[in-house]
Amino acid sequence: MCGVLGLVAFEPVNQMLYDGLQVLQHRGQDAAGIVTVSGNMFHMHKGKGMVREVFRTRNMRDLLGNAGIAHVRYPTAGNAGSSAEAQPFYVSSPFGIVLAHNGNLTNTEELYENVCNKHLRHINTRSDSEVLLNVFAHELRREVTADGGTHLSVDNVFDAVSKLHKRVRGAYGVVAMIAGYGLVAFRDPFGIRPLVLGSQTVSDGRKAYAVASESVAFNALEFDLERDIAPGEAVVITLDGQIHTRQCSDAAKLSPCIFEYVYFARPDSVIDGVSVYQARLDMGEALAAKIKREMPVDDIDVVMPIPDTSRPSALELAHHLGKPYREGLIKNRYIGRTFIMPGQATRKKSVRQKLSPMETEFKGKNVLLVDDSIVRGTTSREIVEMVRQAGARKVYLASAAPEVRYPNVYGIDMPTREELIANGRNAAEIAREISADGVVFQNLDDLERIVKNLNPAIESFDSSVFDGCYQTGDIDEAYLRRLSDGKNAAAGQIMPSQVEHNIRVSASEDDGDE
Repeated sequence: MCGVLGLVAFEPVNQMLYDGLQVLQHRGQDAAGIVTVSGNMFHMHKGKGMVREVFRTRNMRDLLGNAGIAHVRYPTAGNAGSSAEAQPFYVSSPFGIVLAHNGNLTNTEELYENVCNKHLRHINTRSDSEVLLNVFAHELRREVTADGGTHLSVDNVFDAVSKLHKRVRGAYGVVAMIAGYGLVAFRDPFGIRPLVLGSQTVSDGRKAYAVASESVAFNALEFDLERDIAPGEAVVITLDGQIHTRQCSDAAKLSPCIFEYVYFARPDSVIDGVSVYQARLDMGEALAAKIKREMPVDDIDVVMPIPDTSRPSALELAHHLGKPYREGLIKNRYIGRTFIMPGQATRKKSVRQKLSPMETEFKGKNVLLVDDSIVRGTTSREIVEMVRQAGARKVYLASAAPEVRYPNVYGIDMPTREELIANGRNAAEIAREISADGVVFQNLDDLERIVKNLNPAIESFDSSVFDGCYQTGDIDEAYLRRLSDGKNAAAGQIMPSQVEHNIRVSASEDDGDE
């Protein structure tokens, strides 16, 4: 998760960055930060909390300049972290760089030892994003020094990103700002995490540019979506509005995270040429076909979504089953997304606070609930129990995603297989575990086909949470064991020399809050 935003304009950007962050709030509710640049001076404010809680009028007044970057963060499971880990991060040399990162690196410890520790770079947090910033700064310094001077060229920046791609493994969508120079944005060679480019033509014909995790941010800013930043590509936008682009990886391959389409992204976003809303409609159609094969359709009286993310899928599913679509679960919009709340106890309590069943819609009916995914099962179990208490005779559950059986290492909070309800269980056993009368999951082949049909240029997907195939090729059983062991240790204080892989993940225990 996490959301990033970068702007280069011809007017103050503080309000635009704030407005864009609010639209990206669904990607992280734990912390927020904005950095603007005026000449060679950075102006930063960041802290824990929602965007509206972090920034006050006095903070906004201090964010001077016509360019800047911004970030929203979600918490690591079991550890909300400190305000020091709020992004963007800053390093003073070379030139002064701030960086914000969406994703997760899988070789953080190796990078720390070979770059930060070896070259005397201090890391002040346990965030892999700070390590990534220092790797970029190190490579940029080497490129400038190799040119025999102190002047920074666009080729220096692109060459530094190329070297970074060779060192770094994992998923990353990055926006960075170099003091006195401009905005740099780049995406990992697999394109696992999303990153899009937008523009706005001002009155004198010049163009302002924006980079964001999702295109929906551009709607709020009245920017036009130009295109996705390609896997491995870097974009440099100088402070005078000149844009330069280059492919910086010789092994680029478009393999986006398929969970973006299932759950993470807002439905009004377009990611890698795919309408998220249309993908979710098509998921409902495919799921309806499977339900007809595996479930007693005549025994279903009504189809209901578990709001909000599953609504498009539920609506299309009900249509293809020929069943009434109803909204029986009403959501309190003032409670945060349950999947990013640390700890199962907090998550369980928040479900009851967030969703309220209407007895008139459930009493005496056999109900098919539609969710986008089932991860830990905690939310699903609570909802099934609520629906039964509201008077439902039978409760079936359909998931628009396949069974989540493997941990994610690219930015989703599924740290261990032991926490996943599908681990070692089939659909019938999962149904018993959550007290449902039946459960149906989407087929992975159907899910991938749906998204690829909307953009045939997509070569493959990171579907690792479903099939255990990790795109970066560096994840083995030993890594997953370390990940599992590190979960409990993550809550303790770890010195920089013991930097962990810090898998920052935050996956859907789906309540689906857009």
